Amino acid sequence: MEHELKEIIRKCDLAIKQEDFDFLMNYYTEDAVLVVKPGMVANGKAEIKKAFIAIAAYFKNSIEPKQGEMMILEAGDTALVLSQTLLASNKEETTYSMERKATYVFRKNTEGEWLCAIDNSYGTELIGIDKI
Repeated sequence: MEHELKEIIRKCDLAIKQEDFDFLMNYYTEDAVLVVKPGMVANGKAEIKKAFIAIAAYFKNSIEPKQGEMMILEAGDTALVLSQTLLASNKEETTYSMERKATYVFRKNTEGEWLCAIDNSYGTELIGIDKI
């Protein structure tokens, strides 16, 4: 049986593609962290939503994320997701890799729903970067 987080991540990827950022925010904790790009993070839902709007504009409103291979390690109310994240867009050139080995951390809330606490599509590529 597939882990329920795979379906949640699929819904989030679809929300990003459709630029439905209000829906997307339902899957983040209030204190979530998003790695926007190496050296830049967004903290909390308001900053994260603003960051996703800017990311969409950077990719000319054509970004389409999807996940390849995925591993989920779960301990109690916390899960670490290791994922091959693939990005497609109409933007011909980008400074950033379009294939990433992402790390996501999810926590269950009091209602038993999985919410993303750390969204890091760059994964371990961040190691060696001077500052986040």
